[in-house]
Amino acid sequence: MGSKIEQIKGVIAESIRVKNEILNNPEMIAKCEEISMKIAEAFRQDKKVLFCGNGGSAADAQHLAAEFSGRFYFDRPPLDAEALHVNSSYVTAVGNDYGYDQVFSRVLKAKGRKGDFLFGISTSGNSENILKAFEVARERGMVIVAMTGASGGKMKDNCDYLINVPSSDTPRIQESHIMLGHIICELVEAELFERP
Repeated sequence: MGSKIEQIKGVIAESIRVKNEILNNPEMIAKCEEISMKIAEAFRQDKKVLFCGNGGSAADAQHLAAEFSGRFYFDRPPLDAEALHVNSSYVTAVGNDYGYDQVFSRVLKAKGRKGDFLFGISTSGNSENILKAFEVARERGMVIVAMTGASGGKMKDNCDYLINVPSSDTPRIQESHIMLGHIICELVEAELFERP
């Protein structure tokens, strides 16, 4: 019994340690503020924010898109945000007909516009389908944000903003991705709308 208690406490302590590293990283804090203000300005100009990820990162992509398009802290008009994988018929058709590496880039050719934001979420930073989406986003003049683990992987050299969580442990990275995504949503909402 005691060993499981220590295991639980160890996981919590490691999650706190990673978040403390972020807290004490002024460059990352400033980057989150800058991204938030640029997203707010993009929404003012009728642009949108798109998200992509695989597995748990797909869930995070969908979660953060919902915070923008639904609401975060308070009732206000919806903001145009979407996760690119939510149409399962599309994903399975393109995966089958073109290859899974095309599932994000193909839909981005239809949806992506100059000035829109694309968030690619990948703990390794090496997801091939996200890298291909980044290529399309670059061609379209979109702003690219990579949310990764410590190394940044291949995505670090193919984005405008890198948010690389200081960890190589997938669950700890994903926990911090959601925390940072929530912070961005909160700042954008507060910038665009007066809280009732």
